[in-house]
Amino acid sequence: MFGLGNATATRARGRWYLRFAIFVICMFAVVVIYVSNQFLTQRFTETIANRAEVRLALHVSNLMNELQRNAVVPQLLARDPDLIEALSDNDYSQTTARLLSFVDEIGAASLTLLDREGRVVAATDRSRIGENLRSSGQFVDATRSNQTVFTTYQDSEGQFDFIYSRKVEADGNLAGVVMVEVNAPRVESGWVGVSDAVFVTDSEGTIILATEPRWRGFTEAEALARQSAPSAIERAIRVTRGWAALPPDAYVSGEAVLRREMRVPHQGWRMVSFTTYASVRDRVNGILALEAMGFAILLAFLFWSLSRKTASRLVFFQRESAQLRALNRRLQREIAEREKVEKTLEVAEQTIAQSSKLAALGEMSAAVSHELNQPLAAMKTYLAGAKLLLQRERPDEALSSFQRIDDLLERMGALTRQLKSYARKGTDAFEPVDTGAAVSTALSLMEPQLKARAVNIVRIIPDEPVMVLGDRLRLEQVIINLLRNALDATKSSQNPTVEILLAKGDIVSLTIRDNGPGIENLDELFEPFYTTKQPGDGVGLGLAISSGIVNDLGGRLTARNAADGGAIFEVQLPAIKQGVAAAE
Repeated sequence: MFGLGNATATRARGRWYLRFAIFVICMFAVVVIYVSNQFLTQRFTETIANRAEVRLALHVSNLMNELQRNAVVPQLLARDPDLIEALSDNDYSQTTARLLSFVDEIGAASLTLLDREGRVVAATDRSRIGENLRSSGQFVDATRSNQTVFTTYQDSEGQFDFIYSRKVEADGNLAGVVMVEVNAPRVESGWVGVSDAVFVTDSEGTIILATEPRWRGFTEAEALARQSAPSAIERAIRVTRGWAALPPDAYVSGEAVLRREMRVPHQGWRMVSFTTYASVRDRVNGILALEAMGFAILLAFLFWSLSRKTASRLVFFQRESAQLRALNRRLQREIAEREKVEKTLEVAEQTIAQSSKLAALGEMSAAVSHELNQPLAAMKTYLAGAKLLLQRERPDEALSSFQRIDDLLERMGALTRQLKSYARKGTDAFEPVDTGAAVSTALSLMEPQLKARAVNIVRIIPDEPVMVLGDRLRLEQVIINLLRNALDATKSSQNPTVEILLAKGDIVSLTIRDNGPGIENLDELFEPFYTTKQPGDGVGLGLAISSGIVNDLGGRLTARNAADGGAIFEVQLPAIKQGVAAAE
């Protein structure tokens, strides 16, 4: 009887241990699944948020590209001789056809030409011909300003239109106004399908662009409130649906969404996007199901292992545990050593980054001093000419000199922005550029130096446009640097001559040759701060900056000595066809 009682007690203790082990495993499974749910939800939500921010940055970039592309069109059309002649002669028989020939190439929604009375005399939308827009903001603001004016207004259908307008002058008098409408629907169409909802607000918080047409003209709070109120069943579904996701920022069409906002660098605009959390729940639930299955398998294995009470099995498990603990200790030591090395590497990287910033700052400061010398010299010449003209009572010609000084001030501002971009090693948006026009502009800026030196300029430039893809201001900067070097090289020549040859093919080649003494050291010619000039005449950054600009444009800048004397600089850039330029 005593032996039977001991056996019964032993079996009772075994059952209690089994139940306790099952309870511990179940509690551990609950804790692991709960922690995994929180961690994975946070992780996947951050992934969705990062992707939403990347998409939002691309949307902002596309919107700015569309606005900037249309911003320069009024300035070009305002100088079109055919449009100026039509406004002067009141002959608009061919004007609408000319605007239609431009609209597809420009990519604008519409082009409109108004006479000095505000009447639409030509338009790509023929139904608008004859309308009188004299009292409209686009016409009034354009006539009062010498710059391109941007106007936003909402039509009768709730659609917001964005207009760039600029006045057209003939012989210094107002001849009319040209208006360019931005193709806003094309921008909105690029948002559909990649996010649940995207909209743009102006500086007052009013929605002006949106994937949901009903939102236009309202604030964000008003737009979200325009959907029907959720029922009790919908609210219950939202509660059960959100247990595997973070608290949503808002609800759009009954879906919990993540809100992201980014500033648009244009008149205080902001862009907001909403992205659903649906994929977070699916992915988290899939992993949680795998964990639950794993714990179920673990419990099954526990039941199987408890049925086998052999000493050899226990010894085997103890040996395995000892090996794992030893391995774990070694891994912990390696992890500690790696963390120490990573901290040391992080400190070294921070030191190198700070040194690089200081070097870039010095390079940019020297470049600013170098690149502003040319406009400052031209401004000094124009001021002297204006003073002489005012003394001779010729104010109209003096005003022309002041206008050139104003253009040079704008160019100096643009140069400082370009030099900041050079210090950042960044890239700007490129557009089709006529190389021949860039050469003509550079020669115009160099006109005072050319006249003062009486340099003979030989130009061989094709009549048709020679188009490359790049930044016109930076290309002009390269040409001015090369011309300035050529002028310096011909100081000792009796008959200073500079030849400019522009050749068109698969590769656009711009060659500038002088009859100076040539180049002594071709190997170090494009190195920063290398110069053969006297102290005070230059710091040796012109060719280094020019070489960097040409490389950014996808081309190369080379130099060599001519067989009969003098130096030859050649800029090679990939050419683009007219059709490709229109597409860009």
